[in-house]
Amino acid sequence: MRLLDRYLLRELLVPLVYCLAGFFIFWVSFDLFSGLEDFQRRHLTFGEILLYYVVTSPEQISLVMPIALLLGMLYALTNHSRHNEVTAMRAAGISLWRLSAPYFGVGLVFAVICFLLNELWVPRSEERGEDILLGHTQPGGNAAGRFWHTNVVFTNHREGRTNTWHLVRYHSRTHEMDGPTVISEDTAGERHRITALEPMADNGAALVQISARRGIYTNGAWLFQSASIMSFTNLSNPVPRIERSEELLLKGFSDPPAFIDSEIRVSSLTAIRAAKRPQLSLREIANYLALHDHLEPAQRALIETQWQCRLAAPWTCVVVVLIALPFVAATGRRNVFVGVAASIFICFAYFVLQRIGLSLGVGGHISPWIAGWLPNIAFATAGFCLMVRAR
Repeated sequence: MRLLDRYLLRELLVPLVYCLAGFFIFWVSFDLFSGLEDFQRRHLTFGEILLYYVVTSPEQISLVMPIALLLGMLYALTNHSRHNEVTAMRAAGISLWRLSAPYFGVGLVFAVICFLLNELWVPRSEERGEDILLGHTQPGGNAAGRFWHTNVVFTNHREGRTNTWHLVRYHSRTHEMDGPTVISEDTAGERHRITALEPMADNGAALVQISARRGIYTNGAWLFQSASIMSFTNLSNPVPRIERSEELLLKGFSDPPAFIDSEIRVSSLTAIRAAKRPQLSLREIANYLALHDHLEPAQRALIETQWQCRLAAPWTCVVVVLIALPFVAATGRRNVFVGVAASIFICFAYFVLQRIGLSLGVGGHISPWIAGWLPNIAFATAGFCLMVRAR
């Protein structure tokens, strides 16, 4: 790494750390003062309050990282311009693109961090925070009840059979089922083999219905207790073959709990919530799409818009670099507060454009990829044009 790159990074990291810490402290302080009465009513200890903010912070961090990077860059670059350092660097033959190399490196690192946060921690951070608020970490807490979902129905169209699951109750944490019923129907005309039912049901069964008192997921397969199996080999002459088993291991059904969890998450997502910000991870969306070959136009617009927005979100950290450097270089401003004011305006314009794109995409008025990438495309184009002009 060249001496110039190290210098630019050092001058950026100081305001960047201050911005990240400032935004985080501001969020915690605001949320703490607004929710302090609720914490006291629930008798949360200091350790539980601290844990609550630890588990809910990933979502806030992923939101403020692009803002902090933009504000830190504008502050640092305005400070460089104030001391005529940008002019000296360009007079020495260093292009604006070369100057931006360390900043793009930081932007890419931030993009990777945002992606990992959004995929690994953000989808469950809200649930973990509610666990603490509802007393999940205390003996006798009542948070476990909210993980029970009633009347869950989902369908898997893969592998030549259509498996339809009807669950009276399902626990999204322990993956327990009460009163599960699975109807497996041959859809490819190939009489696919169901190894879990041998030798009780024929391998060539066109339709199989399995009902049980309870089901649990263990060792990578569903285990049904007090199961009843009804199989039909000829649907034109529906004479069932009925067998019963105290325990039935469904090895032939590739429907892991992640598929059920994705179905529940997507089914509970309303268009209003989806229009505010990305709510689902890429893994949840992929699991949901794996179960559904055909979606209603409105549901497909919602799902695909969420997918594109989740893909586009990390790249915001790279786009802000493309905006910040030419903005300062082109204007030649030396007042530090100009950079701060500019960052506020840019953030406001970005989030307004993002909300408009989400609303139009979820409503099916524009293509999902345009809805998801509209803010990044607009600001990246503007930044590129400014870079060319300032070069």
